[in-house]
Amino acid sequence: MSKNREVYIIGGGLAGSECALKLVEYGYHVKLLDMKPIKKSPAHHADTLCELVCSNSLKSEELSTGSGTLKRELDILSSSVLRIARSCAVPAGSALAVDRDAFSRAVTQELIDKGVEIIPKIVSEIEDDKTTVIATGPLSDEALDQEIERITGKRPYFFDAAAPIVSGDSIDMEHAFFGGRYGKGGDDYLNLPMDKEEYLAFWKELVSAECAEVKDFEGEEIFEGCMPIEVMAKRGEDTLRFGPLRPVGFTHKGKRPYAVLQLRREDEEGKLFNLVGFQTHLKFPEQKRVFSLIPGLKNAEFMRYGVMHRNTYINLPKVVDKNLKVKGCDNLYFAGQITGVEGYMESVMSGLVTALKIVERDRGVYLDIPDTTITGALIKYVTEYDSEDYQPMNANFGILPELSDHVKDKKQRKLAYAERAVRDMTEYSERRKENGI
Repeated sequence: MSKNREVYIIGGGLAGSECALKLVEYGYHVKLLDMKPIKKSPAHHADTLCELVCSNSLKSEELSTGSGTLKRELDILSSSVLRIARSCAVPAGSALAVDRDAFSRAVTQELIDKGVEIIPKIVSEIEDDKTTVIATGPLSDEALDQEIERITGKRPYFFDAAAPIVSGDSIDMEHAFFGGRYGKGGDDYLNLPMDKEEYLAFWKELVSAECAEVKDFEGEEIFEGCMPIEVMAKRGEDTLRFGPLRPVGFTHKGKRPYAVLQLRREDEEGKLFNLVGFQTHLKFPEQKRVFSLIPGLKNAEFMRYGVMHRNTYINLPKVVDKNLKVKGCDNLYFAGQITGVEGYMESVMSGLVTALKIVERDRGVYLDIPDTTITGALIKYVTEYDSEDYQPMNANFGILPELSDHVKDKKQRKLAYAERAVRDMTEYSERRKENGI
């Protein structure tokens, strides 16, 4: 294989960055095209690549979770983005959360250091004679959107939301305490407890607050994993208390609070805090008015308000083969959230696997990733799911084949799924080495 073989990657997010870094390991020359800093989507703020637009949490590191197992698999496959994320971690209990600015800068710098050619460009046309990976995520530029629809047909969509970020020194610490649920995680989270009267006052204002207009918005198109807090609240008075504000596992001043809002650090110093689970599309003044009713946030300074945006994706099983290559085209691939994988690390995984599939194409050796792994099961889902009702999917044990031996205990069963996945991914990695890839 020529050391000068070129691959064009459109989109410098999680998937595009991981794909680029993996390909340069195999001697490819990668041209990474991104519209930053010429233009930014409504959800982006920084000029650097690999920007996290919603939460700064990459979810659990615990092996007994789908997200934790996926990370372990990505370790086996030597994910660069995951390695960088850990180097930019901020305290978050058993979860991996990052300083999003430091993370974005670090990934961008590694792309430069590894020789990836970063080209600021608004792409409106795809050249199918060049090996190209489209990894533009759910927020492609309008002109490129039209070009993608020319290839894939009309695309489904859902609405996603981000939570606000407040200044740490504006939080009233007299109404706050550090600690994790059930005492886990040390002082990684800052908690704002509410009594019944305080909670009901907040809830009543929340359900009647004015939302921002979102074009084509329809409630049934909200992705459940990022449900806006005001939409969730309208499902019932106690819905939030069984969701993001659940007080179970907390004790404050000798008793359990009626509700608890958790804040997670955005940076190591605690200068910024994210309102966990408070994705929203309330108007900015309404966010300030309503969220300031929570004890501890009365004088909060909002450094970034929550926003809502439309996420589009492809009905991928109709478009690509099992190797993520567009049917009828030897040079075109899709990767990342645009494919219907939902989540940060899921997008990283998609970019990494796409890179491996390009290498396999050029070496003439194809190796299927076991569907007993989270990685393999997700790739199988996005390439083979047979339904008109194709929906985004994230890492979870429900997509894995049943265990050969039934394990009754739920916790032990999850661990058994995870251990099998790690074992099978390790064997898969060894097969790649035996085949010279």
